[in-house]
Amino acid sequence: MQFTPDTEMCLGFLAALADTVPEAPASGTDELHDPFWFTKLFDDWRYSGRRDGDAREVAEVKAARTRLTELWHLDERGVVEAVNQILADSAAVPHLVRHDGLDWHIHATSSDAPLAQRVLVEAAMALVDVVRADELGRLRDCEADDCAGIFVDLSRNASKRYCSARCGNRMNVRAFRERQG
Repeated sequence: MQFTPDTEMCLGFLAALADTVPEAPASGTDELHDPFWFTKLFDDWRYSGRRDGDAREVAEVKAARTRLTELWHLDERGVVEAVNQILADSAAVPHLVRHDGLDWHIHATSSDAPLAQRVLVEAAMALVDVVRADELGRLRDCEADDCAGIFVDLSRNASKRYCSARCGNRMNVRAFRERQG
């Protein structure tokens, strides 16, 4: 499955944002609490626009992370309702932009809107594409029994099972050892 590059980038960011929780495999801590990791996450994913960097913004982004992670697990009707609510709450107005070396893509909030609002609206816009393509099944939970990670399966045959090679390798080693007995 191929979505537009900005949709794929946003979906990848959503998985990365969700995986900043302590239960995800990366560090075992809430990475959004650390100013270095907070900044790195948004820099790595090329988030432009306003960033306040204060405790209020971190709390708002954490709340957005929770809301989006919950949305990941809804059925189609639930996703549609949540997406429509996010877009309505933010009075989203889609517009085409080019910035930071990225080609034309859609933003639906101003660059000076609060970071959490921009995260929610950009996620909602990406999820519009996922719903329209009837591909909600590509939003997955990692199948590793010790991982709470989520991911977007963009593989051709929709067969990806783990959020990372690390989880896949760990589970394969575990299965091998069990067979060896």
